[in-house]
Amino acid sequence: MKITQVRSFLLSYPFTEPLRLPFHGGERSIVKRDAMLIRVETDRGIVGYAPGQGSERAQRVIETMVGPFLEGRRLADPDALRIQFMLGPGADPAVVKDYCAVEVALLDALAKSRGVPLSEVAGGRVRDRIRLYGSAGMYMPPEKYAEEAAAIAALGFRAYKMRPALGPRMDLEAVRLMRAAVGPDFDLMVDAHSWWRMGDASYSFQTVEELAREMAAYHIAWLEEPLPPDDHEAYLRLKAKDYVPLASGEHEPSEERYLDLILNRAVDYVQMDVCCQGGFTMGRRLFAEIQREGLRFAFHSWGPALEVIAAAHLGICWPETVVEWLEYPCYSALDRAGMYPFPLAAEILAEPLEIDHGDLIVPRKPGLGVAVDETVIERYPWIPGPWSYFRTDSPPQTVAVTADHSVKWEAQSQ
Repeated sequence: MKITQVRSFLLSYPFTEPLRLPFHGGERSIVKRDAMLIRVETDRGIVGYAPGQGSERAQRVIETMVGPFLEGRRLADPDALRIQFMLGPGADPAVVKDYCAVEVALLDALAKSRGVPLSEVAGGRVRDRIRLYGSAGMYMPPEKYAEEAAAIAALGFRAYKMRPALGPRMDLEAVRLMRAAVGPDFDLMVDAHSWWRMGDASYSFQTVEELAREMAAYHIAWLEEPLPPDDHEAYLRLKAKDYVPLASGEHEPSEERYLDLILNRAVDYVQMDVCCQGGFTMGRRLFAEIQREGLRFAFHSWGPALEVIAAAHLGICWPETVVEWLEYPCYSALDRAGMYPFPLAAEILAEPLEIDHGDLIVPRKPGLGVAVDETVIERYPWIPGPWSYFRTDSPPQTVAVTADHSVKWEAQSQ
């Protein structure tokens, strides 16, 4: 079976009006949400799909380097193809990450050609389901977080992740009200990535430590990125206090930095995004190290449902004692709780994913086991430019996000 064409389609869902979210020391504005659909065709008529990073840079790499390298080659051993790419045009590690996103589509096509689920060519599944955490909650008053946590629980999820950003006292109050709203047997995750992005209003290490100690009373499942992610020493100091489990990883730039995080056991939960941080290839290598160090893994997933199901196929190749969680972004609709509307996220699949008691049931049909609705390519055309802006009052500046969330934020003069 030969690869005949590799395509990547950038997609955007524009908001009617910018979503404005005040936070401690500034305001975030969201004007749209972006995504990428990768499509690999073969000479046998089999098509493989994958999610990709919603950025023009990633698309250029795929269209000018990855595609020309793959087209015309036999799809028999994806590992061998990757190594050949790395020895040729893929010497740049950033380029390899984009290749690894396309590699998921190669695995999808290969699994379809063999009539087996993608998980069977990604290592072999050891289970059929993976636990989800409903992810929403952005910069709201404490009582709104509590309402949303209860609404996410009512949807059948057994865990909820939120993003506090309104100052230390209100952040703690939000956790207190959430716990009261959902009871003791529901998992709560606190994603504190804003605490170090507020300019001069960013929380000090002492403030973060105090919040971790106080949040421990509410038995949170983890505290995510409460400190700058590149400061592993600070994570080690906080972890030594043993107040709450810590999570980080979505901003790690390389495998070497991941290994530093893992081998020093700086966190309890290691996180990774399969779309833009190395795909299945890096994930498989890291899982082995995570298991050896007695840590846990939790997928970071912030895009469409295609990203969720791709991550799930990799996750179920490991027991839940290693790969425990998969993030499920909860976008709002008329009849559904969530952070904001992003209909493209669900509409990229012809049918909804199967969720049972908060677990994603991973299909056993060939490949990813889902049907991609390619009409989203026409219905959600790409809109160039940043999708989100963060304004801080002190120092006065605006930071723009021009790609997926896990890319370093790029300062832009406004």
